[in-house]
Amino acid sequence: MQKGVKFRIYPSKSQRSLIDRTLGCVRLIYNKGLDMRKTSYEQGQRCGYKQTSSMLTTLKLQEDFSFLKEVDSISLQQSLRDLDTAFKNFFSHRSFYPKFKSKHDNHQSYRTINQQDNIRFAGEYLKLPKLGYVKIKQSMPVGHIHNVTVEKTPTGKYFAVLNVDFEPEDRPNAGCVVGIDVGIKDFFSDSNGNTIENPKYLEKTEKKIVREQRRLSRKQKGSNNRNKQRIRVARVHEKITNQRNDFLQKTSTMLLRENQTICIEDLNVKGMVRNHKLAKHITSASWSKFFSMLEYKAEWYGNEIVRVPTMYPSSQTCSICGYKNPIVKNLSVRAWKCPNCHTKHDRDKNAAINILKMGMLMTANNLVG
Repeated sequence: MQKGVKFRIYPSKSQRSLIDRTLGCVRLIYNKGLDMRKTSYEQGQRCGYKQTSSMLTTLKLQEDFSFLKEVDSISLQQSLRDLDTAFKNFFSHRSFYPKFKSKHDNHQSYRTINQQDNIRFAGEYLKLPKLGYVKIKQSMPVGHIHNVTVEKTPTGKYFAVLNVDFEPEDRPNAGCVVGIDVGIKDFFSDSNGNTIENPKYLEKTEKKIVREQRRLSRKQKGSNNRNKQRIRVARVHEKITNQRNDFLQKTSTMLLRENQTICIEDLNVKGMVRNHKLAKHITSASWSKFFSMLEYKAEWYGNEIVRVPTMYPSSQTCSICGYKNPIVKNLSVRAWKCPNCHTKHDRDKNAAINILKMGMLMTANNLVG
C-alpha cells in the first residue's frame, strides 16, 4: 500500500526563495498550458499533454524564459500532468472546467518525483531536487518515497507531503459491532448509548475570527501591515483546522480499535449544506472527512465499514416495533414516544440502533458495497 505523510520543513533563506520561484514557474506553465488548450479547442484543433509538453520545451529555449531552467524540471512537467488530469475529470463530469491559477492564492504547492534516489532522508535533512538538503521535522519512519509535494501555507510555513510505501501492522480490536449516527449537537451517538460531544472549534473561535477579519479590512491594501494581519487571520484558521484534524484522527482510531464492524449512514453532505441554516455547523463538523478516515483506516487494519442507504428513515423508525413516525422528520423533535409500542426514544440513539440493524441486514444479504 501507499500513503501520504506530512512533515514540516525549515528551508534556509535561499531555499525559501527557490521554492517561491518554483511555485511561480509551476503556476506560469500551468496557466500557459490551460490557455493553449483553451485556444486550440476554440479553433477546433486537438491539444493534449503531448502538445503542452512541447510548448514547455520551446519556452525553455527562449531567452525571456531562461529562468525556467533554474527550477526543478520535473515539477514543471507535473503541473502539465495535473492540468491534463483536470481536463479528464471535467470531461468525465467529476469536476468543473479548470481555472487559471492566481499568485494571490496563499496556499500553493508543487510536486516532484523521486528518480534515482534524488529524494531521500539524511539524518535531520531531506534531500530535494534543486533545493539540496532541507532541514525537516520527521515524526515517524517512512518507507520508499515515490514523490513529494512541497506546500507553502497561508501562514508562510513550508511542508513536505511524501507519498511512501506503507505496510499496515496488524491491529487487534475488541471485535464489536456498532452503528453511529452523526449530528451537530453531539458529534455522534452510537447504538450502545454512548455519545461524543461535538467540539465545535469553529463556533468557539468565531468571535476571534470576526475581530481579526475586521482589523484586516481596515488595513491599506498592498501594505506590509495588511500582510501581517492576513497572516494573523490565517493562523486562526490554521489552528481550527489542526484542532479538527486531531479530533477526527483520534475519534476514528478509537472507533476502529473498539469495533470490527461500523455501520454509518451514507449521507449526501453536499446536498445537506444547501440548507443555509445548518451549512456552517455541518461544514464545521466535517462528517465527510470523518467517514473518509474511517474507510481508509478500515482498509489498512481489516475492519469493515457498512454504509446504510441515505433514504433509510433511521430517525423516524421505532427500533423496537418498526413503526414509522412521520412527526420525527422535523429536526426539532429530539425525543419521542412510539404510538404503537409506547417506547420512549432518544432521536439519535434510536437512529444509531436502526443504522446498526440495517447494516447487519445488508451484511447478511451481501448487499455491502
